[in-house]
Amino acid sequence: MAKRRWTVVLVPHDSEPSKIIEVSYRVVKTAIGGTVLAACLALGAGYLTVSRTVDVTTSARLAEENARLEQQLGELNGRLSGLADTLSRISQRDARIRVLANLEPIDPQVQAAGIGGPTVAGAAGNVGSAMRRSNEIRVDLNALIRRADLLASSFKEAADSLAVHSARLAATPSIMPTQGWLTSAFSSMRAHPILHVARPHEGIDVTAPMGTPIEAPAAGLVRDAGWEAGYGNTIVIDHGFGTVTKFAHASKILVREGQRVSRGQRIALVGNTGLATGPHLHYEVHVNGRAVDPLRYVLPEHVVTD
Repeated sequence: MAKRRWTVVLVPHDSEPSKIIEVSYRVVKTAIGGTVLAACLALGAGYLTVSRTVDVTTSARLAEENARLEQQLGELNGRLSGLADTLSRISQRDARIRVLANLEPIDPQVQAAGIGGPTVAGAAGNVGSAMRRSNEIRVDLNALIRRADLLASSFKEAADSLAVHSARLAATPSIMPTQGWLTSAFSSMRAHPILHVARPHEGIDVTAPMGTPIEAPAAGLVRDAGWEAGYGNTIVIDHGFGTVTKFAHASKILVREGQRVSRGQRIALVGNTGLATGPHLHYEVHVNGRAVDPLRYVLPEHVVTD
């Protein structure tokens, strides 16, 4: 069988004779295959070159982003360190406030659950991993949040305790209602100066000139203001927390039932109404329904004994 051949005729543009070239089919197929292979190699090389260029660009961008992230993480770590120091100072102040609020210190185990702070920046940098540093900071931030929540709860507890304590102090009869001379002390039994019989004296008597102001010894609500047999013009003030005060023999009452009064507010004037031998104030303090010595609550700075 004759081999297949290709005849190529080259016709020049000038007057030179045409050239005839005969090539076999195998040569043509080989040439075409080589051309295709060369084209494929060229495309592959181009793709690799472009891909490598893209990889280099991406790596450079990622490296730049990592460096920027490392810087931001470092700044965040510094801020967390400052926050941890601030929380430590607040914790120390909280301990003092709890003492003032008459509260027990926070249980060490509870406090340990809220302790946390950023790790040392140098140690984190040695790891060289932004992800590692990010995880560490996340853990530190969660610990700081727990500590802040613990302090917030402690401050609220202290504030509530101080509010109650403040209200109790405001309701404590801590000043003498009037100025004068202490002529009769609190006693379980004494001879009544008018009735001449032995009976309890559930308060103190302060002798003062007629019309001397009588002041509320603490904040409270006027529970009664009017005449009472034996006591004359009488005022009863409920201060809350089980404390009640009573003022008798007044010449004039200056407050009304249901009125709220504050410490130092004028409520009456000294008189001798009821069973009294002369102008004086009979002053009682009752705690949970039991009469107690008023001088247990206040030192009479302006009251002298006869």
